[in-house]
Amino acid sequence: MPFNIWCGGCNSMIAKGVRFNAEKKQVGNYYSTKIWSFTMKSACCKHEIVIQTDPKNCEYVIISGAQRKTEEFDIEDAETFALPADEERGKLADPFYRLEHEGEDLQKKKEAEPVLVRLQRVSDARHSDDYSLNKALRAQLRNQKKRVAEEEFVSKKLGLGIRLLPATEEDAAIAARMKFSSKFERNRKEKRALINAASIFPGSSGSSLSDKKRLELGSKRRKIKAGTASELLTRGFKPSSWLKSSVSSSQSRGCQWLQDTSR
Repeated sequence: MPFNIWCGGCNSMIAKGVRFNAEKKQVGNYYSTKIWSFTMKSACCKHEIVIQTDPKNCEYVIISGAQRKTEEFDIEDAETFALPADEERGKLADPFYRLEHEGEDLQKKKEAEPVLVRLQRVSDARHSDDYSLNKALRAQLRNQKKRVAEEEFVSKKLGLGIRLLPATEEDAAIAARMKFSSKFERNRKEKRALINAASIFPGSSGSSLSDKKRLELGSKRRKIKAGTASELLTRGFKPSSWLKSSVSSSQSRGCQWLQDTSR
């Protein structure tokens, strides 16, 4: 399809560039150029569409079965040139019209000529020595590769997975103005002690205590545990009543067994 069209059967759009299996036949001549007709069926509703070539205007014409989609565009957005209208073309062919506007064209040429000359000189100066330009470019690439390798080495040394940008004076000034609080370590220890002293059961009676009381209770518990451990180490281990009863029962059983064997 040479352009976007609306199908005459179901009113759906058929985009430009869609291929069809068409029946091609000659329907006439424009001087010595043949006029071809293409008959095809749309894929959406099997509606028959007929398109012919127009050698006079160098385009295609829809004969039946469809309607061409009207599209408008801005010349600047499309980055194209506007062709002169038929009237302008006729004026350019008129010698009197060209004579009247020849002075304006020459004036525009004189105004633009110095700029063109300067641009040509700059271009010649830049591209006069290819060897020096190539040498400068290769040196720039070598320096860039060296800088990238140094940045990657520094990032690997710091254990980072990304490449750091080079330090600037602004970064150094900001780093010098940064001051860290000296109470950070103490606050961290207090929070850690508070977490250790807190109860693991939600809604307990200890949860209503304040943070200071929890810290005090935790310190007291640690002191009590340390005191009991030192007493056990210095005075020795005292067996409990259950252990004493188990030892006495085992001794009595041993004596009873000896008496039975002697009999």
